[in-house]
Amino acid sequence: QVQLVESGGGLVQAGGSLRLSCAASGRTFSSYVMAWFRQAPGKEREFVAHIRFSGGNTYYADSVKGRFTISRDFAKNTVYLQMSSLKPEDTAVYYCAASYSPAMIQITRDRYDYWGQGTQVTVSS
Repeated sequence: QVQLVESGGGLVQAGGSLRLSCAASGRTFSSYVMAWFRQAPGKEREFVAHIRFSGGNTYYADSVKGRFTISRDFAKNTVYLQMSSLKPEDTAVYYCAASYSPAMIQITRDRYDYWGQGTQVTVSS
């Protein structure tokens, strides 16, 4: 029903910035919340940030507060993750996800109905 495609990943030095994009498509697509998760080598996929698409409400993991900003563009049906002050520990595959749940805070994987293929972010020390 829905396809999510991430882009914008790459290799950056510590302290640098990247902007990830997630474009959503599909004839019947609608979502209350869109989120970013990430998965580092040998670790489980973890929550990064989410945004309520209709109202713009945001929520962040403690590890990225003050450094990452999630936003959305209604016209393009796209969500962004602006990442600043990047650290080597931010290195991971970053995934976009969409949820139909109206819950204000959604940080677990089981709440999300659709997932993108992921984009690699590598931060060198």
